[in-house]
Amino acid sequence: MGRRDRRWRDDDPATHGPLAAAPVICPLCDRPIPPGARSSLHHLTPKLKGGTHRGTVRLHQICHSAIHARYSEAEIARRLADVSALRADPEIARFLAWVRTKPDDFHTATRTTRERRGARRDR
Repeated sequence: MGRRDRRWRDDDPATHGPLAAAPVICPLCDRPIPPGARSSLHHLTPKLKGGTHRGTVRLHQICHSAIHARYSEAEIARRLADVSALRADPEIARFLAWVRTKPDDFHTATRTTRERRGARRDR
């Protein structure tokens, strides 16, 4: 029996029953993060801006990538250093409305926005 077969068995105590761990919920999009899904820790204040020992949250990788594709480390530190500020941002809100229609383990490549690409070229 392969790992994939075992994952879906109803009698597996790791995924069913009283010993099954509660699913981790992505605080940004409010969808569960399945055990096999891509995820990462997001420093609420970027490490480069003094957030090494400050709070982190576990996000879907696509949610994490969406943040960094749209904003610089300085802008994240200045005005987007908590989950409620991220959710209130219009660009992230648009992304969240889109990603909430996808399966919990959905992942695709995230492209940097035109504005960020232009800002990088202008440096």
